Amino acid sequence: MNNPIKRQQKTGLTISRAGKQTVIVRVDSYIPHPLYKKRIRKTKRFAAHDANDAVKVGDTVIIGETKPISKTKHWEIIQIVSSKLPTEQSL
Repeated sequence: MNNPIKRQQKTGLTISRAGKQTVIVRVDSYIPHPLYKKRIRKTKRFAAHDANDAVKVGDTVIIGETKPISKTKHWEIIQIVSSKLPTEQSL
């Protein structure tokens, strides 16, 4: 009976770097209003561990649950889905 633990994964957008090896990821979920059925966006912020310091602000990432790393960090970066492309400045 060697069953691995199934851990949650979420996809979100990196909104800030909060110190060394820590990023803040915004995860949006959409729920319908109970009466009017309009989709409402609910936003939650997660502090995630970035061991390689590879994630930049604006990147879309997949985060996964892990053991507590600090008081607020219980998530880690699993994969960078898409990077924010540098914008070209036209003169």
